[in-house]
Amino acid sequence: MAHDHTHHEGAKKLYELIADVKIAMMTTVEPDGTLHSRPMWSHKADESGDLWFFTRQRTPKVQELSRDSEVNLAYSDPSGQNYVSVSGKAEIVTDTAKVKELWSEGLRTWFPKGTDDPDIALIRVHPSGGEYWDGPSRTVMQIYGYAKAVITGEPPYELSDNKKVSLTA
Repeated sequence: MAHDHTHHEGAKKLYELIADVKIAMMTTVEPDGTLHSRPMWSHKADESGDLWFFTRQRTPKVQELSRDSEVNLAYSDPSGQNYVSVSGKAEIVTDTAKVKELWSEGLRTWFPKGTDDPDIALIRVHPSGGEYWDGPSRTVMQIYGYAKAVITGEPPYELSDNKKVSLTA
């Protein structure tokens, strides 16, 4: 699945908006078809735009991904009024070198044995698309939005930037 997701129109901004967001809500499909979301510690995208997450091999999400690899990642930065949704296919990676490359000592909270934990794995998400909403600061939005709504009866749509982004060939 070697593909560079970063050179598509709108991709640069999408990746910039998620670069400093540490938690993503990862949604997978359960066996009965229902959606299941959980918070996951997000690492910066790699050079090709793939997104990486640590997990244990024996978890429900790994079982869910083995049946259906489609995922959605939701990133939220309310202080900056930035929101991003990324969809793609996930794969489980057990490469010890990659685990060591991405490891940070804070992960020991969830993986007390460190990089030698035999149950440690990575989830690599190959993004296929995304959408972002980039708004002004909350204060600007409230002041301007309130004034515009009172004067014109219309919400301030022009203040936010919203774009769907294709991240595949």
